[in-house]
Parts: sequence; C-alpha cells; structure tokens
Amino acid sequence: MTAATPDASQPAVPYGTPEAPRIAVRGEARLEVDPEIARIGITVAARGRDRRSALDDLTRRNAGVLDLVKSYGDAVERLETGAFSITPELTKHGRGERVRTYHGSVRVTAELTDFTALGELTTRLADLDLTRVDGPWWALRPDSPAHREARKKAVREAVQRAREYADALGTSLSALVELADIGAESTPPDYPQTPGRMRSAAFAGAAEDTPAPLDLEPQRQRVHAQINARFTMVPPQL
Repeated sequence: MTAATPDASQPAVPYGTPEAPRIAVRGEARLEVDPEIARIGITVAARGRDRRSALDDLTRRNAGVLDLVKSYGDAVERLETGAFSITPELTKHGRGERVRTYHGSVRVTAELTDFTALGELTTRLADLDLTRVDGPWWALRPDSPAHREARKKAVREAVQRAREYADALGTSLSALVELADIGAESTPPDYPQTPGRMRSAAFAGAAEDTPAPLDLEPQRQRVHAQINARFTMVPPQL
C-alpha cells in the first residue's frame, strides 16, 4: 500500500493552528504637526544687448540676492544654486535673423527654520527688480520626531486592536509573530505643481523704504504611518 502524498497546492505551513490561532490586524496613525522648515525658490533674471553685459548684470543681481539671504544667519539652514542660463533672443532682420538681446537667469533655493525671518526675507526678495519668488513650501525634516511618534502610535493601535479581537473571543494574546511596515509616513512634495508666486517691480530702497513683512501662516503637516501585525493567542473556548 502506497502512502498518500501531500497535495502540492496546499501550503506547507498553516497560517494558524487550533493550538496557536493567529490574529492579523492593521495599525494606523495620522498626526497633524507644525512644520519644521520652509523652502522658497528664487529666480534672478537679467538682460543685456550683448552676452557679456547680460552675464555681468546677472552676476551682480545674483550676488545681491545671495548676500541678502546670507544676512539672515542661522535662520537660513540651507542655500543652494540650481539652474543657470544665458539665452539669446532672435529677431528677424531682412532675409536673416540676428540676436536682439540676451536673457539670463539663475535659480536659488533657500531653506529656513525661522518663520518670522521667512516673511521678512520673502518680502525683501520680492521687492528686488527682475526677481521672482516661489513658495513657501512647508515640510518636516526626514528625521523629525513626528515620524517616530506616528510609527509608535500605529504599533500601539495594532496591539490594542488585536487585544480587542482576542477579548471578544474570551481569550488573550500570547505572542507577536510578525510586524510589517507597509506605509510609513508620507510627507508633502518639496515642490507642488502650482506653487505661489510673487514678482518684483523695483529695487529695494533704503531700510525705511522696505515694505512690511508678509504675514505667513505655517501650513500644518500630515504624518501617516501604517503597519501590519500578526499575533498568536491562547486557544479560545468556543
């Protein structure tokens, strides 16, 4: 007589047994916290009748913007220069084309932690000629304690939920089998598709002519954490 072979379509290890029944739950946490940093994008433009004059003008304007931002000291956590370009503008002349003027631009990103200074700096930048300011974009740092708190809260919720299921069966949890991070936290992107925009009309004058600082209200940040957890429980008496 040949011994029966196990069905290959059946799992080798059961998901749970009568001696060690399992409970699978999901823990989730959503927090709203104040932002820790704010980013602004600054685009400095220049133009000239020839390439050299456009470049000289752009260099001067860019240096003025960098000096202004750096004057805020520790309130500025990061300052980075991004894209730079010098582009000729062509115009038709007779049968051909010629360069009418040159346009230059440079992109600067500043990250601030002092939101009072942010309002003042943004206003002063927007008051500069041929300077565009985008933002602010509010965010948390990647290592923000808010992320850790959300994860801990999700775990506590999973344990509580599993205990409630076990209690409904008149029994209790016996061991943790698995804990899986399936969502972690999600934060807003650095640059939204439709950021706010401010354009300038003239150079900033003397200190007494500086416009009143913008009153910027920080946008609350949403932190989300999600986990799956599996527990074994003491066999209930059904």
